[in-house]
Amino acid sequence: MTVARTVRLNKLRLIIFAAMLAVAGLLAATTQAASAHTSGPRAFAWGGGAKPVIVLEHGAWADASSWNGVIARLQADGFTVYAPPNPLRGLPQDSAYLHDFLTQNAALAGKPVILVGHSYGGAVITNAAVGDSKVKALVFVDAFIPDKGESLARLLGAFPGSCLGGPPADTFNIVPFPSTPQDVDTYILPGLVPGCFASGLPARQAALIAATQRPLAASTLGEPSGTAALTFMANRAKARITHVNAGHLSMIADPGVVTRVIIKAARATS
Repeated sequence: MTVARTVRLNKLRLIIFAAMLAVAGLLAATTQAASAHTSGPRAFAWGGGAKPVIVLEHGAWADASSWNGVIARLQADGFTVYAPPNPLRGLPQDSAYLHDFLTQNAALAGKPVILVGHSYGGAVITNAAVGDSKVKALVFVDAFIPDKGESLARLLGAFPGSCLGGPPADTFNIVPFPSTPQDVDTYILPGLVPGCFASGLPARQAALIAATQRPLAASTLGEPSGTAALTFMANRAKARITHVNAGHLSMIADPGVVTRVIIKAARATS
């Protein structure tokens, strides 16, 4: 399997908390066969073989609409795209949900797949791709890439400091959900969204993201990853890196660059 890995860094400052690896500002894509370009025309000629389906997995406190700009560009280039919802109920549950979407979906039968994850979605695709031979490449956008047995908390421990790393009461609205009394939902406090989670986006757009965020189950942080579809994190995976002047939500801030990274990964598998 060709593996494209994406991670990001902005001014050497890490924005990290819970199930989000917001290594903000650097979009990295890696494949043994090709590197991404950050400029140039958006026209891509397919080089042969079956054109893969692109499946996009969003991260914590987000929904599939965060991929809208990328989806429009991929569709304009002739790709079939799916952006299924990430339940955000925990790493095993979310990975199982995506795995079933990939393996039980008749629309994907016999078709190659490029699987893309943003932030916490990177941990989900790492687990969900295991055992599915249709998945030909993985692309990580500001994302976790855990190895077997690693929790998000362990990965986060390697990066001190975070705009979301303060006391929980000062960072999140915490809301219990009756079906799972031992767990709680977390919502980022609206005042923290513009300069942190949605850094670099216009204030009005950040306010919309704050109002429509989906909660992450707090227990997700401590859950160990299962067998990984690849190795640990982008540097350990010998990633090639494409620098982007954008915040954590790069697929919103600069969807053209993210799209080109995805297509480069797809072309490397043809």
